[in-house]
Amino acid sequence: MKALLAALLASIALPAAAQEAVLESAQPPAPANAVTPRTPPKLIVAISVDQFSANLFAQYRNRFTDGFARLLQGAVFPAGYQSHAATETCPGHSTILTGMRPGRTGIIANNWINQDAPREDKEVYCSEDERIPGTDHRNYKVADLHLKVPTLGEMMKAANPASRVVSVAGKDRAAIMMGGHKVDELWFWDGKDFVSYDQRPVPPAVQRGREAVARLIAQPQEPLAVPAFCRPLMQPITVGGQTIGDGRFARAAGDLRAFRGSPALDGAVFAIAAGLIQDMKLGQGDAPDIISIGASATDYVGHGYGPGGGEMCLQMAELDKTLGGFFAALDSWGIDYQVVLTADHGGHDATERQQQRGMPGETRVTPALSVRDIGAEIGKQLRIAGPVLLGSEGDVYVSNTVPANRRKAVLAEAVKRISAFPQVATVLTREQIAAATIPDLPPEAWTLEQRAHASYDPERSGDLLIMLKPRVSGIAKPGPGYVATHGSPWDYDRRVPILFWRKGMAGFEQPQSIETVDIVPTLAATINLPVKGLDGRCLDLDSGAGDTCR
Repeated sequence: MKALLAALLASIALPAAAQEAVLESAQPPAPANAVTPRTPPKLIVAISVDQFSANLFAQYRNRFTDGFARLLQGAVFPAGYQSHAATETCPGHSTILTGMRPGRTGIIANNWINQDAPREDKEVYCSEDERIPGTDHRNYKVADLHLKVPTLGEMMKAANPASRVVSVAGKDRAAIMMGGHKVDELWFWDGKDFVSYDQRPVPPAVQRGREAVARLIAQPQEPLAVPAFCRPLMQPITVGGQTIGDGRFARAAGDLRAFRGSPALDGAVFAIAAGLIQDMKLGQGDAPDIISIGASATDYVGHGYGPGGGEMCLQMAELDKTLGGFFAALDSWGIDYQVVLTADHGGHDATERQQQRGMPGETRVTPALSVRDIGAEIGKQLRIAGPVLLGSEGDVYVSNTVPANRRKAVLAEAVKRISAFPQVATVLTREQIAAATIPDLPPEAWTLEQRAHASYDPERSGDLLIMLKPRVSGIAKPGPGYVATHGSPWDYDRRVPILFWRKGMAGFEQPQSIETVDIVPTLAATINLPVKGLDGRCLDLDSGAGDTCR
């Protein structure tokens, strides 16, 4: 573990004395194993870079010199798709290692309304247990309750209980949606520390990581050095009363929020993941193992500063080095591993920066498009007491308090009023969405109804779904930590890279579109694991006449 932690923790400016303390528990590397490219890998490493859009990938791919540069030598699919409409963190992560779209995973959004929830707050977070007294969707108890389908790790365990499943991430929803229900270790950053959700014992690798991160946060962080290719992007801009664009991730001692929204978070996640790989000897047993890693800092940086500024350039440069150190460690331990790297969704830059860069039509959604306010107006007009409409993440629900014989009138009035807003592309009813089918067409050719259908769950989806027009930001009023977002049905939010790499494979690039649900059948084929009933298809990773799907 010594070489890895020295590389990763140094890259996030851990003081030398703290590095030495972490490295005291280092172990010698495992002996190398003889492998051939067609031998089933011993370890699957599935990485999700939160908000790593295809646009970001295209912008920086020629700047990568380390970890990403290695992946670019493998099978490169620059036009992967989170093909559904709900392009958010939780639904996106639910597709990556299940092979199923959100309409089947049950994860329709980060949050939805459950009017039967046994608490006053009816909004439900995707990785919580809303049945626990005293909780709400912001102050919740993390749980794996809502994911309806198994992950690849669970499929592997069902086929061979000796397979180990590990999940580490910067967000609870990333760790749970990629790890699944049956995991050997699952850890995530909760804003203060790396924790799990089931009070499990803390393994040594996680404890070492906790101590290293605590020492790191206790020290101030000097501004990061700016690579030459980032300097032109270091342009300040005022958004929401704050200046962004030229930040360098300087951090005061003890500032947890600044740590979360910086490259340091990813460094800590990969360091803990590496420690678990080494301590558990993943990839060294008779059965294949899997570790999923959720790199969340890109999303925090994208939301806080927008993906078009100098901060994101620094984040890309640092993540490239972090990946390189991580892969170098696995190489030194002689592990035969297969990597897939993708993203849970894309992202769109801050409206104000877009307007300065040739996009004058960019705009922010009007505050008047408020489901609560529109519902109040409808209730007054139709003389219906109480809340008439409930809203979450674009889904609109008619309140259960509305009499059954008045629901049709409420829905008709809601569609009329919402559709009248110039920034709205369409308002779809649940009947329209349910009637749509997934076509045998590339995902970029799907209609809005078909994209919405891929995210539709009759138990959780709303009565209406609002879709804003392209280039309309869903943030009405930007502020600290939230100037840019995602979540639209448009391709800048749907399109993500999908990269496969393994030592010895002959690389190639395929520019045609694929889906993230294709990842599981592709990985399953590499370990000779039969799978069926998935939404995705196996991708042939042999660049020649051979076929890795057979």
